[in-house]
Amino acid sequence: MAFDLPTAWAGILAVAVVLYVVMDGFDLGIGVLFPSAESEQQRDQMMASVAPFWDGNETWLVLGGGGLLVAFPAAYGVIMPALYLPVIAMLLALVLRGVAFEYRAPHAGNTAAWSLVFFGASTVAAFFQGVILGGLIQGIRVENGAFAGGAFDWATPFALLCGLGVVAGYALLGATWLIMKTEGAVAERARRQARVLLVVVMGFMVAVSLWTPLAFPRIQERWFSAPNIYVLWIVPVITGAVALAVWRATERHDWVPFVGAIGLFLLGYLGLGISTYPYVVPPSLTIWDTASSPSTQIFMLAGTVVLLPIILAYVAYVYWLFRGKVGEDESYH
Repeated sequence: MAFDLPTAWAGILAVAVVLYVVMDGFDLGIGVLFPSAESEQQRDQMMASVAPFWDGNETWLVLGGGGLLVAFPAAYGVIMPALYLPVIAMLLALVLRGVAFEYRAPHAGNTAAWSLVFFGASTVAAFFQGVILGGLIQGIRVENGAFAGGAFDWATPFALLCGLGVVAGYALLGATWLIMKTEGAVAERARRQARVLLVVVMGFMVAVSLWTPLAFPRIQERWFSAPNIYVLWIVPVITGAVALAVWRATERHDWVPFVGAIGLFLLGYLGLGISTYPYVVPPSLTIWDTASSPSTQIFMLAGTVVLLPIILAYVAYVYWLFRGKVGEDESYH
């Protein structure tokens, strides 16, 4: 039981993270794309496309952070001091993004200013999420089960590359969401943007895929040692095929590009999981090293098993209820 519980909780946290990245990713991506709109009316339409969903999308961030604290407290105690600055920057940006969302009212006299805040906060939040990811992948220095590094150990070229990659990836999600959910000039521009962003995102994926095995021997061994290499080569092949499908679909399909962009994120997430599992704090602490007591994990798992399907059902209902496209004259307020 002690072996199975950490694995189960690792799976729950993995699902929470991927749900957050996909769901909050597209509305952060719309914020990143805000400056490309030709008018505040177009920005109103972009914002209206995510208005029913954006605050609920952040639920999964709470589950991920809270679940990490409860299920793997030793990992939480290492990760937070190691990545304290980018985590705080991300959270402050998310708060400011929410304020801008509510205060950016059309014809209020300050719409342009709040549009700028919405763009800046969305971009900063996306960037530091990527930095946090890069900081985890490159590894955290641990001694005697505690963080033993400096406050700026995360600030490396690799982490900054990951930050820029996540900004581009979220922008791609945002563009494909607009293709699916909007009409008129916004949707047509999003089709053009999606193709450009797809090329940029694939460039970042290739860069990270080359950088990690060259810089981190543990990742090189995971991917290129036998017998792993005979199976894992299929991941980049499928990624390339999905990218090609997204490229072709942006011209004539509405929902296929968005689903394909999600597929790219899932494949990238799978690659990161292959590179790091079972380490929750690479390269030294595994999910079993950092797990809380079995009684704590069982208690929290009982509540999660009941509540998680309810949350998923509610989210699915909201997305179904607000299905359809947002017209050119629609606004959030």
